[in-house]
Formats: sequence, structure tokens, C-alpha cells
Amino acid sequence: MAEKKKTPTKAAPKKTAAKKKAPAKRKTSSKKKAQSSRPFWKSLMILGFKLSLVVLAILVIAGIYLDTVVKKRFDGQLFSLPTVVYSRVLTLSPGQNISLKTVQNELDLLKYQKVRQPQRPGEYSSSSTKIELIRRPFEFQQGPEPDRHVMLYFNSEGLQKIENRSVMKQMGFLQIEPQFLGMLDADDDQQRLFLRREQFPEVMVDALLATEDRDFYQHDGVSPLAIARAMVVNAKAGRTVQGGSTLTQQLAKNLFLSRERTLWRKVREAYLALILDYRYSKDRILEAYLNEVYLGQTGGEAIHGFGLAAQVYFGRPIEELRIDQLAMLVGMVKGPSYYNPMRFPERVKERRDLVLRLMMQEEILSPHQYEMAASRPLDVKKRATIATRQPAYFQQLKWELKEKAGKAYQKGEGLRVFTTLDPLSQQKAEQAVERTVPQLEKRAGKGLEAAMVIVDRQSGEIRAMIGGSRTGFDGFNRAINAKRPIGSLVKPAIYLSALETPDKFSLATTLDDKPIALKGSKGTTWTPRNFDRKFRGEVPLYYALSRSLNVPTVNLGLMVGLSKVTDTLVKLGVDANEINQVPSMLLGSINLSPYQVAQMYQTIGNGGRKAALTALKAVVDNDGNLLYENFPKSAAVVPEQATWLTVYGMKRTVSEGTARFLNSKYSWAALAGKTGTSNDSRDSWYAGIDGREVAITWLGRDDNKPMKLTGSSGALRVYADYLSMRSPEVLQLPWPNEVTAAGFDLQSNKTLEPDCSGRVKLPIWDKKGQYKAECEKNKPAAWLTDIFGF
Repeated sequence: MAEKKKTPTKAAPKKTAAKKKAPAKRKTSSKKKAQSSRPFWKSLMILGFKLSLVVLAILVIAGIYLDTVVKKRFDGQLFSLPTVVYSRVLTLSPGQNISLKTVQNELDLLKYQKVRQPQRPGEYSSSSTKIELIRRPFEFQQGPEPDRHVMLYFNSEGLQKIENRSVMKQMGFLQIEPQFLGMLDADDDQQRLFLRREQFPEVMVDALLATEDRDFYQHDGVSPLAIARAMVVNAKAGRTVQGGSTLTQQLAKNLFLSRERTLWRKVREAYLALILDYRYSKDRILEAYLNEVYLGQTGGEAIHGFGLAAQVYFGRPIEELRIDQLAMLVGMVKGPSYYNPMRFPERVKERRDLVLRLMMQEEILSPHQYEMAASRPLDVKKRATIATRQPAYFQQLKWELKEKAGKAYQKGEGLRVFTTLDPLSQQKAEQAVERTVPQLEKRAGKGLEAAMVIVDRQSGEIRAMIGGSRTGFDGFNRAINAKRPIGSLVKPAIYLSALETPDKFSLATTLDDKPIALKGSKGTTWTPRNFDRKFRGEVPLYYALSRSLNVPTVNLGLMVGLSKVTDTLVKLGVDANEINQVPSMLLGSINLSPYQVAQMYQTIGNGGRKAALTALKAVVDNDGNLLYENFPKSAAVVPEQATWLTVYGMKRTVSEGTARFLNSKYSWAALAGKTGTSNDSRDSWYAGIDGREVAITWLGRDDNKPMKLTGSSGALRVYADYLSMRSPEVLQLPWPNEVTAAGFDLQSNKTLEPDCSGRVKLPIWDKKGQYKAECEKNKPAAWLTDIFGF
């Protein structure tokens, strides 16, 4: 039994168990063997598949992000657009006192082409009595208007009839589009003039596609064919001479990417191009490209878009450019700096002709059209400028936009600002300053500065502004910021103050012209003298004004009272804080800017009706909504009769007084004016008034040193040169109801004695009608003493 117990009854299970574990061990080793025997390519495929999934995920995530970026940019405002600034709109109407020459000058300034027979917008023809033109389409502040084919008929009195040639009917008025002046608030020094796709000439678009991306309407944003073609061309040339980027890729790069040259940037560029092509129509993409493409530099500002480039290089809307001019712009796309027409005209012409040949090969042009276009010169402007920007005027405009338009004016939204600037007045004023100041420097010495402010006589709208002798220099604006003693320009306010009291003063009133001495509050003595150092004893009031005599003026001002003169100045538009009520104010010790003087004389020239000066007419948003509009308003601030008599005295200044230099040429215009000279001839002033404008001219030095120029020999000469180019309108001021012509006898001492039948006639303010009534009764002259204050 014991031996049986020793039999391996317990070992058997262990052995069995060992046998059961062995197969499991063999299974594991066979799996490893199977794995080790798997082909390498299969493992590589698995790894590649996993990496592809990762890349795909990255691309999807990147695509979602880039798609969001693209949508945000394209579905919102694509560009930060500068504010576009225009001049005043010239409105023509039958019966208007405007000459054929003036309208022709306006058309020339707007770059209308004079032709034998107008065929398209921007062309005109003229004869001695007619102008035929096709007015360009334009979006005015009231809304868009199509082009207009019209005939204008003139005679010696002005515009007589406007005829619509399309329907052969007369028109009540015609608006001529304003001049493009420039831009405000450009973002990142980029300037562009945004145009819609349909505004770009189709022939230019065809030229662009033929040159830069002939498969644009076939590919999906990226063109493998173009890439392959570029590789072949570059391989043959041994260098990079052609790129494979589509217009869509170029747009993506310009809008969303930096200029770095890396493979990663190129991948993103292609991806963005695919998204753009998927999301938006070809025309939408093309419109963005045509407005975004970089086409050069001017004055530190980048020129973007074909619309602005047309203005910069040719001074015309892109719709009016010739085929050769359009081809030049297309050719510049490849390298605006390398193909700069101002610096490298021969190089640019060669590139332009290459574009024209491509157009011929693509049958966009016929061989004859190619020959005609290639034979033309470049015809670019002498200087690449964005517009005829006037720095002094723009400073005033910016201030008014802030003060008047307020929140309605928003930067970067492509607003359109209509101003009151008259491009003809501005151009001729600039030319007058540029021509005359150097001539006057021969007498006055170098460093002579100038300023001009020209305003509409009735509305107060600012027509021109010049801030310095270098008219295009954007620096210190003397028209607004330089306050200098106005000298004798103060005198009309004194005479006006006196003439407001007709029972005491008239144009014939005798004034003393004898030495006087006035004691000041600190014991000083002031002894005013006439400019010529002469005394005439007694002179009539009108004579003292026309000859700008100092002593009679001081006597008159003291009789009227300094407070009364101050009150008149304030009513005319002078800030009371600028006036120090001392006797020397009567000879112009008041410091005013040309702008402030212009306000004063606008009121005088407009019969005593003050209209606040303004440069801003209207602000319109990108959708045509009117955000702000200024309506000219005027109000009577001083009596019309007294103002009329003062202006009459200023007309005598031109006909026989200190401004008689003008009379030989412009006696027919009945101009009014006033010369002004400050102490030691430090400041030379002239205020000129014609039927259209009030013009204030100042000359002086920034260091306030004497310059040996009076108002007559300095500022008046600049104004005279201005009139030689901007012919004045007749100054016709209807006689007020209570003003009548009175008779006087001239005495041996040159004074006047009232006499109903006297040979000397002067207008008087017969407020109560006494003069007319008594003279009709043939009463003796003695009674007139009471009426005229003799």
C-alpha cells in the first residue's frame, strides 16, 4: 500500500499543466515571427496612412480657419478705403453770366479731350459760340447720373441755352462733374480709388489675363498648367523669368500673407486661392484684384488698383484711357518699381509693346490696332501725383470735417467729400503766387512769403486757399494761422460805421487832414501821419477812403467812437478778442489772419450780409447716402445802404486811388478794393472784390522784417496777375431804395459843398427822403447843411 502511495499521482497534474502551457508559448513566438516577417513596404504604407490622416486633419482644421479668415474679409469691407475728395460741382443754367472761355477752361482742367466731333464721354468740341460735349457719368451727391451729350450756346451775355443732343430737348441745368482733388485718411500709406468690376474697360481686363493668367476662367484658383509652363520657361532661360502664380494666388498673397519667400507661404497661398475660387465668383475675385494690385509709389504713398493708377499716371478716369495707356498699366504689374514710367520710360515702352503684341496674338487687337498703339508715346504726366492736392485747403477741410460732420465722418469707409473749392480759381491763384512772388523778391529780398484766401462773394464758400509761396508745400498754413497787423484794411469798417449815420456823415463830408497828437494812458504821444508824409488841410470823406489817408481816417474814427468801430468789426466777422480798443486800431494795429480778413470783406462785398466761410459742401457714404450737407446761409448784420456806400468808396480806390493799377485793364468790371500796409512795410495786403469773388492777398516775412513793399506794390500785383488769368466778373450792386445821387460843387480847396444842380455827383443815403424832396422844390443850397452835417 505504501509503494502505491509513492506513485506520482501529484506529479502528473504538474506535467500535464506543463504540457498545456507549452503551446501558448509557441503561439507567442509565432506571432513575433509573423510580425518580423511582414514586408517593409507594408509597414511604410500603414505609417503613411496614419500620417495622411494627421495631415488631412491639419488641412481640414487649417481650411476651416482660413475659410473663416477669407469670409470675414470678403463678406465685410474688403479694403480700408480712404476718403475721396472732390472740388465744387459746376452747375450750368440758361441765362447764367458765364463765358464760353470759362467753361472751356473748366473742361480742360478736368482733362476733357478737345476733338472735332465728340464720340464718347470726356470729349468736347467748341466754336466761337458753342460747346458740344459728352459729360462723363458721375455719382453726384444727389445720386448717380449717366453721361450726357449736350450742346451749350453762348453769346456776349453768357450761357443762353443747353440742349440735350440725345433727345433734342432743352435742359434747365447741367452739372459738370467735379475735379478729383485727392484722398484723406489712407490706411498704412495705401491709396486706392475703388471701382466696381463693370467700370474697368474690358480690353484692359483681356490684356491683363493674356499677360498674367490666360486660364483664369478655367482653373480653380491654382493652375498646374501655368506652373508647368513656368518651369519649362525658367529651365530654358536658366533663371526665373516667369511665375506660375494665378491672379487668385497673387490676390491671396497680397490680402492675407507676408512677402516672405518660403515653401510654407506658397502652400498657404495656394490653399487660400482654392478657397477663394470655391467661395466667390470669378468676377468678384477679379474685381478685388483690379483694386488691390500694387502699381507704384508716389510721395511715400503706395498706389493700389488700376483706377487710381490711371489718375496718377495719366490724370484721367480709367474708362477714358487709350489701349496703349491701358497696356502700359498692365505691363507695370510685373514690377512697378522696375517699370516706373517717370524713371525708365524706354524700359516701360518696351514692356508696354510686349503687352500689345500679346494682345494681338490673342486676337484682342488687330495688326492695325497694334501698330497704331505701339507707335504712340507714353503720354504720362510729368510728375506721378495722386491728384492736384492743395495742402492749405485740405487743412481747413480736415478741421471742418471734425467740427461740422462730427460722427457722420468715419475714416476708412470710402466716404466721398464734396468741397467748395473752385479748381480754376485755385489753379490761377497758385500760378499768380508762383509767378509774381519771385519777381517781387528782386525788390523785397529773398524769403518773401505769401497767402491767399478767395471766397464766393455771396455764399462765403471758400474757392481757393494758399498757405505759402511754395503752394504745394504741406507746412505752416499762413492763410489760417498767420495773424499779422492788417494796416489800412481796417479802414472800410471805420467808414462804414460813420455812414450808418446818414444825418451826420456822407461820402461828401469834410474831414480834417492836419497834424494831430494823441496822448496815451502812460504819457506817450501818438502822432499819426499819412503815408506820403503830406497834409492836405481838408478832404472829402470818399477821397480819404480811396486814397487811404491815415490822418482823416483817425479823425473820423475818433468822431464815430472806438466802441462803435469795434462793434462794426465784430458784426463783419472779427472776433472781439482780437481787438484792443486803442486809437492805433484805427490804422490797423489789429492782428488777423487772411482767413479772418476774408470773412470781414465777404460781409462788406455782399451788401452787409454775412455768410460763414466754409470749405465743406457734403459728405456721402459708399452707398450714396447723404451724411452731411451744408446749405449756404447769410444774414444782414450791417445796414445795406451804408455798406453799399462803403463799397462805392472802394470802387473809387480802384478807379482813382491806391489800387488804380488795376483800372487800366479792368475799368469795365467796376472792381472794388482796398490796399493795406503795416508799420515799416512789414506786411503787404490787398482785398479785391469783383462780381464773383472776394480775394485776400498777404505778403510778408516769417521773421517779421521790413520788405520795402506796400499794399499797392506787393499784394496788389499778385492779385492783378490772378485777374489776368481768371477774368473778373462785373461787380454790379443794385442801388438800395434809400440811396440817391446828390449834387455838389467842388471848392478851390478840393472839398465839396452841397448843391442840387452841382456838377459833382455822389451817392448819398437819403434816409428820410429830404434831399430828393427839397431839391425838387428848387430850394437854395443852404438847407442842405442840415442834411449832410456840414
